[in-house]
This record gives sequence, structure tokens and C-alpha cells, in this order.
Amino acid sequence: MVALQNHREILDKAVAGERLTPEEGLRLLESHDLAALGRAADAVTRRLHPENYRTYNIDRNVNYTNVCTAVCDFCAFYRTPKSKEGYVLDRDELCQKIQETLDLGGDQILMQGGLHPEFKLEWYEQLLRDIKDRFPSLNIHGFSPPEIYHFTKVSKLPLRTVLERLKAAGLGSLPGGGAEILVDRVRSAITRGKVMTDDWLEVNRVWHSLGGRSTATMMFGHVETLAERIEHLERLRQVQDETGGFTAFICWTFQPDHTDMADTPPAGSFEYLRTNAVARLYLDNFANIQSSWVTQGLKIGQLALLYGANDMGSLMIEENVVAEAGTVHHLSLDEIRGAISELGFTPRQRNVHYQLFDSAREEWAIEANHQRYEQIRNAQHAPKNGAARTLVPLTIVQGDSTA
Repeated sequence: MVALQNHREILDKAVAGERLTPEEGLRLLESHDLAALGRAADAVTRRLHPENYRTYNIDRNVNYTNVCTAVCDFCAFYRTPKSKEGYVLDRDELCQKIQETLDLGGDQILMQGGLHPEFKLEWYEQLLRDIKDRFPSLNIHGFSPPEIYHFTKVSKLPLRTVLERLKAAGLGSLPGGGAEILVDRVRSAITRGKVMTDDWLEVNRVWHSLGGRSTATMMFGHVETLAERIEHLERLRQVQDETGGFTAFICWTFQPDHTDMADTPPAGSFEYLRTNAVARLYLDNFANIQSSWVTQGLKIGQLALLYGANDMGSLMIEENVVAEAGTVHHLSLDEIRGAISELGFTPRQRNVHYQLFDSAREEWAIEANHQRYEQIRNAQHAPKNGAARTLVPLTIVQGDSTA
């Protein structure tokens, strides 16, 4: 009874807005009372977000290259520099992807890639300028901390200089990819040739000092301990105390299929919801928690909105990294909006800063998606050379945004 009472006291403390200690966070993460965790996390979410809406955004994950010098046992996407399957996306194809995103009501791309051994900073600056010259209103949510750190090494330039130059060239915000677990023991066990914890955090710290904003992520359910998940959250909370520059936190479970860690038992929905709820309770200085329906599917992604999340994430017109690991979830805009509505909230489209679009813009995006799906249905039923023609919806690669 004493342990149970202490558990309730910890939840009450978090609901009241008091800061949890790492020891208390671990106690909650060890709990199997998922319903109690969910109730507490939802209470915190409703305190922070008393509004009657929950949000989503529309963007596209553009992977400009899969060539990577790092060796990550958990990654099915990367190819070595000598691989015949390596690619670098040409500008025409990149611009086509961006235009399709804008045509469907999106306002940004999530642009990430491997750690290419040959490209210096000037290549990335030109990439940004080429995009902004053609699409000046587009937000480029690009280059994860491992990529930024890699740029400093290849170009032999200070971190601040690299970030200043990328910002001047058009970089809008930083995604939180490549965090995995921010504990060096874990990082050393699952990856080689990739940024370690302190430097991952320093990239964000310097970017925030320049006025930039970024997201933070966690990929869990592999070799880490529960205590190391809490250490990850603690390191993020400390930086957020310093800078206030993180806009959101997103966590998801490791997808083991087709990776060098394929024998790792996959974490299930219980583990995802428990970790998402504890993250909401622990990260008291993060305004937003995003659901990960891409790895969890529609129903668990929806349920996450009652377990600490206030945002349904992105339509994700294209996703490649998780798809390479065999994840096959994808949703239409109507399904995302419907998942929010079913819970009694009004679905609202937002940008990377969690600012809402006006109703006219939102309705335009809905209609644009309806028209696109109508085109798909017509194409699928139109005979061509005696056979029905198949068109993959919105060029979605079956398959998370690391936002």
C-alpha cells in the first residue's frame, strides 16, 4: 500500500504542476497502471491546452540523400558511400515534391539526409537558396543535429558559423532527429561515427541562441534501460530551461524489421502510451507533445491524444526512413481530422511554431486533398491497355516524421 500511495502522490504532484525528480520519473515509467498514467497526463495536457481544439500539420519528409558515413544498427534507410543503391535527389525532383506539398495545403518540408562524406557547407547553402528562390514562403524544417555536427567536421568550421550561414541561406527550423537515446552508453552500443549526447544538445543550444526553434525526439525500445529514458528526458528538460527553444517533443518505438537489430523484440502499444504519458508529466517546460501515428497506427496515434499528446502530427505526404523498416501506416487528411473530432476536439491545421492557419486556408487544404483523392480513385478505375491503372495515393511511401 505504501508503494501505491507514493505512486499516486507522484501523479498528483505532476498534475499540480510541480516538477518531478528523475527518481519520481523512473517510478512512473516502472508503473503498469496505464490508466492512471493516462489520466494524469491528460490532466496536464488539458491544463496546458484548455482550448477545444487539437492540431495537425501538412508537410513532406524529403530525404535528399541516403548516403551516410555513420553506421547505425537501427537504421534500414542508409547506404554506405560505395553502395550502388545510394542516391542524391536532383533539384527537379526535389522541386516537384515541394510543389505537390504546397498544392495539398502544406507549408513546409522536413528535409533530412545521411551524413554524406563529400558535400561541404557550400553545397547545403546552395540547396537552401535554390529552394527559397523558387518557394519563398516555404518553411524548411531541415538538417537534424547529427547532420549539422557532420557539416562542422567536413567543412572544418565552428558550429555557430555553420548555423549562422545555414540560417542566412534559408533554413527555418531544426528537426529533432538523430536523438535516439541521449545517453552515450546507448549511442555507443547502436551507432558508430555519429554525434554523441553533449554535441547533439549543443547544436540545439546554439541554434536557439540564434533565435531558432527546433523539436526534440526520442526513439526507444531497444538497448536502453528505463532509467536511461528518464536521463534522456532530463537532458532535454535542462536545455529547455536554458533556452526555451524546443517547440515540441515526439517519441516513438524502435522499428526493428530489416535492420541489424531485427532480433530485438518490438515495443508495443502499452510501452508507447506509457512512455508518451510519462514524457508529458516529466517535460513540464515543453508546450507540445506530438503523437506518432506513423509508427503506431491510427487508433494508438489517436489514443495518444488522451495520453499526453496535444498534436496529431503530420499528414506526412512522404516518409522513407521508417518505411524502410517495414512500417506501413499512412493516413489521409480526413482520417487525421476524424481521429481528432471523434475525441470531441476541433481539428486545426498549424505551422511549425504551432500557430493556427485561418479557416479559409484550412478549408482550401481539405478541398485540395479531396480533389487529389478523387483523381486517384478515377485513375484506379480508368482502363489503360485493357487493365486498371494503379496510382499510389499522394506518392506516399508506405510506411515517422522525426519532426
